[in-house]
Amino acid sequence: MAASSCQGSGHSEAADRLKVNVNGNIFSVDRTIMADNCEYFRALFQSGMRECQQEEVQLQSVGVQGFLVLLRVLQGEQPMLNSDQIVESIECTAFLQVPALTKHMMNIISSENCLLMYHTAAVYGVWELSHHSALFIRDMYADLKEDVHALPRQMVEYLESVSPSSYMAVCSHSPSSELLHDVQRTVCYLDEEHRWRTLTQLPLSTSTTMAGVAVLDNKLYIIGGVHDVSKRVVETGFCYNPTDDTWSTICGPQQLRYSFTLIGLEGCLYALGGKFNMKDLSSVERLQMSEGTWGFVSALPCQAASVVSAVAMNRIFICLWRGRGATDVHKYVPEDDRWLLVTTLIRQQSYGLCMVGHRDNLYMMRNGPGEDFLLCVMDCYNLTSGQWTAMSGHYSNSKGSLFTAVVKGDSVFTLSRHVTTEYRVEKTQWRRKREMEGFGRVGSIYTFQMRLPKHTVSLGDRCLDQTSEESFGDKHIVPTFPLQCSYNF
Repeated sequence: MAASSCQGSGHSEAADRLKVNVNGNIFSVDRTIMADNCEYFRALFQSGMRECQQEEVQLQSVGVQGFLVLLRVLQGEQPMLNSDQIVESIECTAFLQVPALTKHMMNIISSENCLLMYHTAAVYGVWELSHHSALFIRDMYADLKEDVHALPRQMVEYLESVSPSSYMAVCSHSPSSELLHDVQRTVCYLDEEHRWRTLTQLPLSTSTTMAGVAVLDNKLYIIGGVHDVSKRVVETGFCYNPTDDTWSTICGPQQLRYSFTLIGLEGCLYALGGKFNMKDLSSVERLQMSEGTWGFVSALPCQAASVVSAVAMNRIFICLWRGRGATDVHKYVPEDDRWLLVTTLIRQQSYGLCMVGHRDNLYMMRNGPGEDFLLCVMDCYNLTSGQWTAMSGHYSNSKGSLFTAVVKGDSVFTLSRHVTTEYRVEKTQWRRKREMEGFGRVGSIYTFQMRLPKHTVSLGDRCLDQTSEESFGDKHIVPTFPLQCSYNF
Protein backbone atom coordinates (compact mmCIF):
# COMPACT_ATOMS: atom_id res chain seq x y z
CA MET A 1 0.00 0.00 0.00
CA ALA A 2 1.46 3.35 -1.02
CA ALA A 3 1.75 6.28 1.35
CA SER A 4 -0.75 8.25 -0.73
CA SER A 5 -3.40 5.60 -0.14
CA CYS A 6 -3.05 6.18 3.58
CA GLN A 7 -3.63 9.89 3.21
CA GLY A 8 -6.03 10.10 0.30
CA SER A 9 -6.48 13.23 -1.80
CA GLY A 10 -10.01 13.75 -0.52
CA HIS A 11 -9.14 13.59 3.16
CA SER A 12 -9.45 16.63 5.38
CA GLU A 13 -6.42 18.45 6.74
CA ALA A 14 -6.89 16.52 9.98
CA ALA A 15 -6.47 13.26 8.05
CA ASP A 16 -2.99 14.42 7.01
CA ARG A 17 -2.00 14.65 10.67
CA LEU A 18 -0.68 11.77 12.72
CA LYS A 19 -0.53 11.44 16.49
CA VAL A 20 2.78 10.07 17.75
CA ASN A 21 2.89 8.75 21.30
CA VAL A 22 6.35 9.01 22.86
CA ASN A 23 6.37 7.74 26.45
CA GLY A 24 2.85 9.03 27.03
CA ASN A 25 3.48 12.38 25.34
CA ILE A 26 1.31 12.96 22.27
CA PHE A 27 2.68 14.88 19.29
CA SER A 28 0.62 15.85 16.26
CA VAL A 29 2.81 15.66 13.15
CA ASP A 30 2.38 16.02 9.42
CA ARG A 31 2.31 12.60 7.73
CA THR A 32 3.93 13.86 4.54
CA ILE A 33 6.81 15.59 6.31
CA MET A 34 7.51 12.52 8.42
CA ALA A 35 7.37 10.21 5.38
CA ASP A 36 9.66 12.49 3.37
CA ASN A 37 12.30 12.75 6.11
CA CYS A 38 12.10 9.56 8.21
CA GLU A 39 12.75 6.17 6.71
CA TYR A 40 10.81 4.56 9.58
CA PHE A 41 7.59 6.43 8.77
CA ARG A 42 8.08 6.07 5.02
CA ALA A 43 8.32 2.30 5.40
CA LEU A 44 5.37 2.27 7.83
CA PHE A 45 3.06 4.18 5.49
CA GLN A 46 4.00 2.03 2.50
CA SER A 47 3.77 -1.28 4.33
CA GLY A 48 0.01 -1.83 4.13
CA MET A 49 0.07 -2.80 7.80
CA ARG A 50 -2.74 -1.95 10.21
CA GLU A 51 -0.66 0.90 11.70
CA CYS A 52 -0.81 2.65 8.34
CA GLN A 53 -4.51 3.36 8.90
CA GLN A 54 -4.28 4.31 12.55
CA GLU A 55 -4.52 7.88 13.79
CA GLU A 56 -1.92 7.25 16.50
CA VAL A 57 1.46 5.51 16.45
CA GLN A 58 3.46 4.54 19.53
CA LEU A 59 7.25 4.83 19.52
CA GLN A 60 8.90 2.58 22.07
CA SER A 61 12.60 3.27 21.44
CA VAL A 62 12.66 7.06 21.25
CA GLY A 63 12.94 9.64 24.03
CA VAL A 64 10.82 12.78 24.31
CA GLN A 65 13.78 15.17 24.12
CA GLY A 66 15.16 13.46 21.04
CA PHE A 67 11.80 13.53 19.27
CA LEU A 68 11.37 17.22 20.10
CA VAL A 69 14.77 17.96 18.57
CA LEU A 70 13.76 15.98 15.49
CA LEU A 71 10.61 18.06 15.05
CA ARG A 72 12.56 21.32 15.46
CA VAL A 73 15.11 20.27 12.84
CA LEU A 74 12.38 19.26 10.38
CA GLN A 75 10.85 22.72 10.89
CA GLY A 76 14.12 24.30 9.74
CA GLU A 77 15.58 25.13 13.16
CA GLN A 78 19.23 24.43 14.02
CA PRO A 79 19.22 24.06 17.82
CA MET A 80 22.31 23.78 19.99
CA LEU A 81 21.98 20.75 22.27
CA ASN A 82 23.01 19.71 25.78
CA SER A 83 24.36 16.25 26.59
CA ASP A 84 20.99 14.63 27.30
CA GLN A 85 19.52 16.02 24.09
CA ILE A 86 22.52 14.77 22.12
CA VAL A 87 22.14 11.21 23.40
CA GLU A 88 18.39 11.12 22.77
CA SER A 89 18.77 12.75 19.34
CA ILE A 90 21.29 10.10 18.28
CA GLU A 91 18.96 7.41 19.60
CA CYS A 92 16.12 9.03 17.64
CA THR A 93 17.97 9.29 14.33
CA ALA A 94 19.22 5.73 14.70
CA PHE A 95 15.72 4.33 15.24
CA LEU A 96 13.78 6.54 12.81
CA GLN A 97 16.57 6.94 10.21
CA VAL A 98 16.47 10.73 9.74
CA PRO A 99 19.31 12.06 7.52
CA ALA A 100 18.43 15.71 8.29
CA LEU A 101 18.86 15.10 12.03
CA THR A 102 22.12 13.22 11.51
CA LYS A 103 23.44 16.09 9.39
CA HIS A 104 22.45 18.61 12.05
CA MET A 105 24.33 16.64 14.68
CA MET A 106 27.44 16.72 12.48
CA ASN A 107 27.11 20.50 12.15
CA ILE A 108 27.24 21.08 15.92
CA ILE A 109 30.20 18.86 16.85
CA SER A 110 32.50 20.73 19.25
CA SER A 111 35.35 20.10 21.66
CA GLU A 112 32.78 19.85 24.46
CA ASN A 113 30.59 17.18 22.84
CA CYS A 114 32.74 15.36 20.26
CA LEU A 115 33.64 12.44 22.53
CA LEU A 116 30.02 11.98 23.53
CA MET A 117 28.96 12.15 19.87
CA TYR A 118 31.65 9.67 18.80
CA HIS A 119 30.88 7.12 21.50
CA THR A 120 27.07 7.35 21.41
CA ALA A 121 26.88 7.30 17.60
CA ALA A 122 29.04 4.17 17.56
CA VAL A 123 26.85 2.46 20.16
CA TYR A 124 23.69 3.18 18.12
CA GLY A 125 25.30 2.46 14.76
CA VAL A 126 25.02 5.98 13.33
CA TRP A 127 28.27 5.49 11.47
CA GLU A 128 28.34 8.72 9.48
CA LEU A 129 28.08 10.79 12.67
CA SER A 130 30.60 8.56 14.44
CA HIS A 131 33.07 9.03 11.59
CA HIS A 132 32.65 12.81 11.47
CA SER A 133 33.12 12.99 15.23
CA ALA A 134 36.32 10.97 14.86
CA LEU A 135 37.59 13.44 12.25
CA PHE A 136 36.89 16.37 14.58
CA ILE A 137 38.62 14.63 17.51
CA ARG A 138 41.65 13.88 15.34
CA ASP A 139 41.91 17.57 14.42
CA MET A 140 41.85 18.51 18.13
CA TYR A 141 43.80 15.48 19.31
CA ALA A 142 46.44 17.32 21.31
CA ASP A 143 43.78 19.06 23.40
CA LEU A 144 41.64 15.95 23.87
CA LYS A 145 44.28 13.24 24.22
CA GLU A 146 43.84 12.58 27.93
CA ASP A 147 40.06 12.21 27.62
CA VAL A 148 40.37 10.13 24.43
CA HIS A 149 42.30 7.41 26.23
CA ALA A 150 39.35 6.80 28.54
CA LEU A 151 37.50 5.41 25.50
CA PRO A 152 37.47 1.69 24.68
CA ARG A 153 40.71 0.55 23.05
CA GLN A 154 39.14 -0.16 19.65
CA MET A 155 37.74 3.36 19.46
CA VAL A 156 41.12 4.89 20.33
CA GLU A 157 42.81 2.76 17.66
CA TYR A 158 40.35 3.95 15.06
CA LEU A 159 40.95 7.58 16.00
CA GLU A 160 44.69 7.12 15.66
CA SER A 161 44.25 5.51 12.23
CA VAL A 162 42.55 8.66 10.90
CA SER A 163 44.57 11.46 9.31
CA PRO A 164 44.19 14.96 10.77
CA SER A 165 43.41 17.78 8.37
CA SER A 166 46.34 19.89 7.21
CA TYR A 167 46.41 23.67 6.82
CA MET A 168 47.31 24.37 3.19
CA ALA A 169 48.15 27.30 0.96
CA VAL A 170 48.82 28.14 -2.68
CA CYS A 171 49.91 31.50 -4.11
CA SER A 172 48.63 33.33 -7.14
CA HIS A 173 50.37 32.06 -10.31
CA SER A 174 49.72 32.40 -14.03
CA PRO A 175 50.16 29.41 -16.39
CA SER A 176 53.76 28.39 -16.91
CA SER A 177 55.78 26.56 -19.56
CA GLU A 178 58.59 24.03 -19.60
CA LEU A 179 61.01 26.77 -20.65
CA LEU A 180 59.96 29.12 -17.85
CA HIS A 181 59.53 26.65 -15.04
CA ASP A 182 58.50 28.33 -11.76
CA VAL A 183 59.63 26.33 -8.74
CA GLN A 184 57.18 28.26 -6.55
CA ARG A 185 54.11 27.02 -8.49
CA THR A 186 53.32 24.58 -5.71
CA VAL A 187 50.61 23.63 -3.24
CA CYS A 188 52.03 23.61 0.30
CA TYR A 189 50.96 22.23 3.67
CA LEU A 190 51.89 22.82 7.30
CA ASP A 191 53.39 19.59 8.63
CA GLU A 192 53.13 18.17 12.15
CA GLU A 193 56.35 19.96 13.09
CA HIS A 194 54.69 23.24 12.08
CA ARG A 195 56.90 23.79 9.04
CA TRP A 196 55.69 24.52 5.51
CA ARG A 197 56.33 21.69 3.05
CA THR A 198 55.60 21.26 -0.65
CA LEU A 199 52.86 18.77 -1.51
CA THR A 200 52.48 18.98 -5.28
CA GLN A 201 53.40 21.07 -8.31
CA LEU A 202 50.66 22.91 -10.17
CA PRO A 203 50.06 21.64 -13.73
CA LEU A 204 51.69 23.93 -16.30
CA SER A 205 48.38 25.18 -17.73
CA THR A 206 46.79 25.88 -14.35
CA SER A 207 46.24 29.48 -13.29
CA THR A 208 45.59 30.52 -9.71
CA THR A 209 45.55 34.21 -10.66
CA MET A 210 41.99 35.49 -10.08
CA ALA A 211 40.85 31.84 -10.04
CA GLY A 212 38.27 30.02 -7.98
CA VAL A 213 39.85 27.65 -5.45
CA ALA A 214 37.86 25.26 -3.23
CA VAL A 215 37.94 21.85 -1.57
CA LEU A 216 35.10 19.36 -2.01
CA ASP A 217 35.10 15.78 -0.73
CA ASN A 218 38.78 16.18 0.14
CA LYS A 219 39.78 17.08 -3.43
CA LEU A 220 41.24 20.43 -4.46
CA TYR A 221 39.55 22.25 -7.34
CA ILE A 222 41.06 25.19 -9.25
CA ILE A 223 38.66 26.73 -11.76
CA GLY A 224 39.15 29.62 -14.17
CA GLY A 225 41.87 32.14 -13.52
CA VAL A 226 43.55 34.28 -16.17
CA HIS A 227 46.57 33.77 -18.44
CA ASP A 228 48.00 37.29 -18.16
CA VAL A 229 47.10 40.99 -17.98
CA SER A 230 44.80 40.51 -20.97
CA LYS A 231 42.42 38.74 -18.56
CA ARG A 232 42.04 35.81 -20.97
CA VAL A 233 40.30 33.12 -18.91
CA VAL A 234 41.58 29.56 -18.54
CA GLU A 235 38.62 27.48 -19.69
CA THR A 236 39.66 24.14 -18.17
CA GLY A 237 39.29 23.30 -14.50
CA PHE A 238 41.75 21.19 -12.52
CA CYS A 239 41.29 18.71 -9.68
CA TYR A 240 43.94 17.36 -7.31
CA ASN A 241 43.31 14.10 -5.44
CA PRO A 242 45.73 13.69 -2.51
CA THR A 243 44.88 10.01 -2.09
CA ASP A 244 46.79 9.03 -5.22
CA ASP A 245 48.70 12.31 -5.74
CA THR A 246 47.20 12.98 -9.18
CA TRP A 247 45.82 15.93 -11.13
CA SER A 248 42.91 15.64 -13.55
CA THR A 249 40.91 18.10 -15.64
CA ILE A 250 37.21 18.98 -15.39
CA CYS A 251 34.99 21.25 -17.45
CA GLY A 252 34.76 24.91 -16.48
CA PRO A 253 31.55 26.94 -15.95
CA GLN A 254 29.42 27.88 -18.96
CA GLN A 255 30.10 31.57 -18.26
CA LEU A 256 33.80 32.36 -18.46
CA ARG A 257 34.70 34.29 -15.31
CA TYR A 258 37.59 35.44 -13.16
CA SER A 259 37.80 37.07 -9.71
CA PHE A 260 34.91 34.84 -8.66
CA THR A 261 34.25 32.81 -5.54
CA LEU A 262 34.29 29.00 -5.66
CA ILE A 263 32.61 27.04 -2.86
CA GLY A 264 32.36 23.27 -2.33
CA LEU A 265 29.31 21.98 -0.45
CA GLU A 266 27.16 18.85 -0.41
CA GLY A 267 28.59 17.22 -3.53
CA CYS A 268 28.49 20.46 -5.55
CA LEU A 269 30.79 23.27 -6.62
CA TYR A 270 29.30 26.77 -6.74
CA ALA A 271 30.84 29.55 -8.88
CA LEU A 272 29.60 32.90 -7.56
CA GLY A 273 29.73 36.18 -9.47
CA GLY A 274 33.11 37.40 -10.66
CA LYS A 275 34.11 39.37 -13.74
CA PHE A 276 34.27 38.89 -17.49
CA ASN A 277 35.42 41.48 -20.03
CA MET A 278 35.95 43.88 -17.11
CA LYS A 279 32.26 43.69 -16.11
CA ASP A 280 30.96 42.37 -12.79
CA LEU A 281 28.68 39.33 -12.94
CA SER A 282 25.71 38.32 -10.80
CA SER A 283 25.25 34.84 -12.25
CA VAL A 284 25.85 31.71 -10.16
CA GLU A 285 26.58 28.26 -11.56
CA ARG A 286 26.54 24.91 -9.80
CA LEU A 287 28.44 21.78 -10.77
CA GLN A 288 26.80 18.63 -9.42
CA MET A 289 29.58 16.07 -9.22
CA SER A 290 27.17 13.18 -9.61
CA GLU A 291 26.08 14.55 -13.00
CA GLY A 292 29.29 16.27 -14.11
CA THR A 293 27.56 19.29 -15.65
CA TRP A 294 27.36 22.98 -14.75
CA GLY A 295 23.98 24.66 -14.56
CA PHE A 296 22.81 28.16 -13.66
CA VAL A 297 21.02 28.63 -10.34
CA SER A 298 19.57 31.72 -8.67
CA ALA A 299 21.77 34.77 -9.31
CA LEU A 300 23.33 36.91 -6.60
CA PRO A 301 21.22 39.82 -5.32
CA CYS A 302 23.58 42.15 -7.22
CA GLN A 303 26.63 42.04 -9.47
CA ALA A 304 29.76 41.35 -7.45
CA ALA A 305 33.35 40.12 -7.82
CA SER A 306 35.62 38.50 -5.24
CA VAL A 307 32.60 37.82 -3.04
CA VAL A 308 33.43 37.25 0.63
CA SER A 309 31.90 33.92 1.67
CA ALA A 310 31.76 31.26 4.38
CA VAL A 311 30.01 27.96 5.05
CA ALA A 312 28.25 27.54 8.40
CA MET A 313 25.66 25.00 9.52
CA ASN A 314 25.80 23.50 6.02
CA ARG A 315 24.73 26.77 4.36
CA ILE A 316 26.57 29.21 2.09
CA PHE A 317 26.77 32.79 3.40
CA ILE A 318 28.08 35.78 1.48
CA CYS A 319 28.86 39.45 2.22
CA LEU A 320 27.77 42.14 -0.22
CA TRP A 321 29.04 45.70 0.33
CA ARG A 322 26.10 48.12 0.12
CA GLY A 323 27.99 51.35 0.85
CA ARG A 324 27.59 53.92 3.63
CA GLY A 325 28.99 51.55 6.21
CA ALA A 326 26.57 48.70 5.45
CA THR A 327 27.46 45.09 4.61
CA ASP A 328 24.57 42.74 3.80
CA VAL A 329 24.89 39.06 4.71
CA HIS A 330 22.87 36.69 2.51
CA LYS A 331 22.49 32.91 2.62
CA TYR A 332 21.73 30.47 -0.17
CA VAL A 333 18.89 27.98 0.33
CA PRO A 334 19.45 25.17 -2.23
CA GLU A 335 16.06 23.54 -1.57
CA ASP A 336 14.31 26.70 -2.78
CA ASP A 337 17.15 27.92 -5.03
CA ARG A 338 17.09 31.43 -3.62
CA TRP A 339 19.19 33.94 -1.70
CA LEU A 340 17.82 35.32 1.55
CA LEU A 341 18.98 38.45 3.37
CA VAL A 342 20.05 37.30 6.83
CA THR A 343 21.34 40.49 8.46
CA THR A 344 23.16 43.75 7.84
CA LEU A 345 26.30 44.90 9.64
CA ILE A 346 26.54 48.68 9.89
CA ARG A 347 29.99 49.85 10.87
CA GLN A 348 32.41 52.51 9.75
CA GLN A 349 34.92 50.71 7.49
CA SER A 350 32.56 47.74 7.57
CA TYR A 351 33.60 46.20 4.28
CA GLY A 352 34.03 42.53 5.11
CA LEU A 353 37.50 41.49 4.04
CA CYS A 354 37.06 37.94 5.31
CA MET A 355 34.34 35.81 6.87
CA VAL A 356 34.51 32.33 8.39
CA GLY A 357 31.90 30.07 9.95
CA HIS A 358 32.30 28.14 13.18
CA ARG A 359 29.26 26.11 14.22
CA ASP A 360 26.37 28.63 14.38
CA ASN A 361 28.61 31.72 14.35
CA LEU A 362 29.79 33.88 11.46
CA TYR A 363 32.96 35.89 12.10
CA MET A 364 33.55 38.92 9.89
CA MET A 365 37.00 40.54 9.84
CA ARG A 366 37.26 44.09 8.53
CA ASN A 367 39.69 46.98 8.52
CA GLY A 368 39.75 48.80 11.82
CA PRO A 369 38.97 52.43 12.57
CA GLY A 370 41.40 55.12 11.51
CA GLU A 371 44.00 54.87 8.79
CA ASP A 372 46.00 51.93 10.12
CA PHE A 373 45.19 49.18 7.65
CA LEU A 374 47.45 46.80 9.58
CA LEU A 375 44.80 46.58 12.29
CA CYS A 376 41.54 44.76 11.81
CA VAL A 377 38.55 44.23 14.05
CA MET A 378 36.01 41.46 14.19
CA ASP A 379 32.26 41.10 14.61
CA CYS A 380 30.41 37.87 15.34
CA TYR A 381 26.89 37.07 14.15
CA ASN A 382 25.11 34.21 15.89
CA LEU A 383 22.72 32.42 13.55
CA THR A 384 20.66 30.97 16.40
CA SER A 385 20.03 34.20 18.32
CA GLY A 386 20.24 36.56 15.34
CA GLN A 387 22.52 38.90 17.30
CA TRP A 388 25.76 40.71 16.41
CA THR A 389 28.59 40.93 18.94
CA ALA A 390 31.64 43.14 18.61
CA MET A 391 34.63 40.93 19.46
CA SER A 392 36.99 42.32 22.07
CA GLY A 393 40.39 43.67 21.06
CA HIS A 394 41.89 44.04 17.62
CA TYR A 395 44.19 41.91 15.51
CA SER A 396 47.37 42.96 13.79
CA ASN A 397 47.81 42.04 10.16
CA SER A 398 51.52 42.80 10.36
CA LYS A 399 52.01 39.54 12.25
CA GLY A 400 49.26 37.26 10.99
CA SER A 401 46.68 38.16 8.39
CA LEU A 402 43.15 37.30 9.42
CA PHE A 403 42.01 37.78 5.85
CA THR A 404 42.88 34.18 4.96
CA ALA A 405 41.41 32.47 8.03
CA VAL A 406 40.62 28.74 7.98
CA VAL A 407 38.72 26.88 10.73
CA LYS A 408 40.03 23.52 11.94
CA GLY A 409 38.08 21.99 14.80
CA ASP A 410 37.78 24.73 17.41
CA SER A 411 40.88 26.52 16.12
CA VAL A 412 41.44 29.10 13.38
CA PHE A 413 44.64 29.28 11.33
CA THR A 414 45.92 32.44 9.65
CA LEU A 415 49.19 33.26 7.94
CA SER A 416 51.48 35.95 6.59
CA ARG A 417 54.99 35.95 5.16
CA HIS A 418 56.40 36.18 8.69
CA VAL A 419 54.22 33.99 10.86
CA THR A 420 51.49 31.36 10.83
CA THR A 421 49.15 31.80 13.80
CA GLU A 422 46.67 29.43 15.42
CA TYR A 423 43.85 30.97 17.45
CA ARG A 424 41.50 29.26 19.86
CA VAL A 425 37.88 30.24 19.13
CA GLU A 426 36.23 31.57 22.29
CA LYS A 427 32.89 33.27 22.85
CA THR A 428 34.16 36.85 23.00
CA GLN A 429 37.51 36.65 21.22
CA TRP A 430 40.01 34.56 19.33
CA ARG A 431 42.82 33.78 21.77
CA ARG A 432 46.27 33.30 20.25
CA LYS A 433 47.31 29.69 20.83
CA ARG A 434 50.66 29.40 19.03
CA GLU A 435 52.83 31.05 16.40
CA MET A 436 54.66 29.05 13.76
CA GLU A 437 56.79 29.48 10.67
CA GLY A 438 55.52 32.05 8.17
CA PHE A 439 54.56 31.14 4.63
CA GLY A 440 57.40 33.19 3.18
CA ARG A 441 55.86 34.04 -0.19
CA VAL A 442 54.39 37.21 -1.62
CA GLY A 443 51.18 37.90 -3.50
CA SER A 444 47.60 36.72 -3.09
CA ILE A 445 47.28 33.49 -1.13
CA TYR A 446 44.48 30.91 -1.08
CA THR A 447 44.24 28.87 2.11
CA PHE A 448 42.17 25.77 2.88
CA GLN A 449 42.44 22.40 4.61
CA MET A 450 42.62 18.82 3.37
CA ARG A 451 43.28 15.40 4.84
CA LEU A 452 46.51 14.03 3.43
CA PRO A 453 47.58 10.38 3.34
CA LYS A 454 49.85 9.40 6.18
CA HIS A 455 53.59 9.68 5.52
CA THR A 456 52.97 12.39 2.90
CA VAL A 457 56.19 13.08 1.01
CA SER A 458 57.18 16.52 -0.22
CA LEU A 459 58.59 17.02 -3.71
CA GLY A 460 62.03 17.35 -2.20
CA ASP A 461 61.80 14.06 -0.31
CA ARG A 462 60.75 11.54 -2.98
CA CYS A 463 63.30 9.06 -1.68
CA LEU A 464 61.08 8.41 1.34
CA ASP A 465 58.41 5.72 1.27
CA GLN A 466 54.96 7.02 0.39
CA THR A 467 51.82 5.20 1.41
CA SER A 468 48.18 5.97 0.89
CA GLU A 469 45.30 5.92 3.30
CA GLU A 470 41.56 5.53 3.02
CA SER A 471 39.64 8.08 0.97
CA PHE A 472 37.73 10.72 2.92
CA GLY A 473 36.07 12.02 -0.22
CA ASP A 474 33.96 9.62 -2.24
CA LYS A 475 33.19 7.27 0.63
CA HIS A 476 33.35 7.09 4.40
CA ILE A 477 35.44 4.45 6.12
CA VAL A 478 33.73 3.82 9.42
CA PRO A 479 34.91 2.14 12.61
CA THR A 480 34.25 -1.56 13.00
CA PHE A 481 34.69 -2.41 16.65
CA PRO A 482 32.62 -4.32 19.22
CA LEU A 483 29.89 -2.16 20.70
CA GLN A 484 30.12 -3.27 24.32
CA CYS A 485 30.90 0.20 25.62
CA SER A 486 30.19 1.54 29.09
CA TYR A 487 32.10 4.81 29.01
CA ASN A 488 30.43 7.71 30.85
CA PHE A 489 30.85 11.33 29.73
